[in-house]
Amino acid sequence: QVHLVESGGGSVQAGGSLRLSCATSGFRYSGKCMAWFRQAPGKEREGVATMRTDTSDTYYSDSVKGRFTISQDNAKNTVYLQMNSLKPEDTAMYYCAARMFWDFCGTRSQSDYNYWGQGTQVTVSS
Repeated sequence: QVHLVESGGGSVQAGGSLRLSCATSGFRYSGKCMAWFRQAPGKEREGVATMRTDTSDTYYSDSVKGRFTISQDNAKNTVYLQMNSLKPEDTAMYYCAARMFWDFCGTRSQSDYNYWGQGTQVTVSS
């Protein structure tokens, strides 16, 4: 059974940093496309970062490029999202997602992703 478990959310002031973790289990981690999405109240879910687990190639949305970094620990089958220079508009529920089959890992459509975590809340105050 596939499990994705996020952790590391919290409250922080603008300009601060947080690191989210996504521990995965129940599937062969290598060769997958992993992603972080976020959803603010009243807004659609937005893909912010994706990564190929075999090559560590990464892709980012314009809204977070240069501030967020997606990375992994292959030994732990865990994906991270380092978030720096946080802004109030980064406030959202953050979700980890896994895509089993893909042609290009850089797309960030939530319908492409097969498994999701339960989410972790990030709140940035001004």
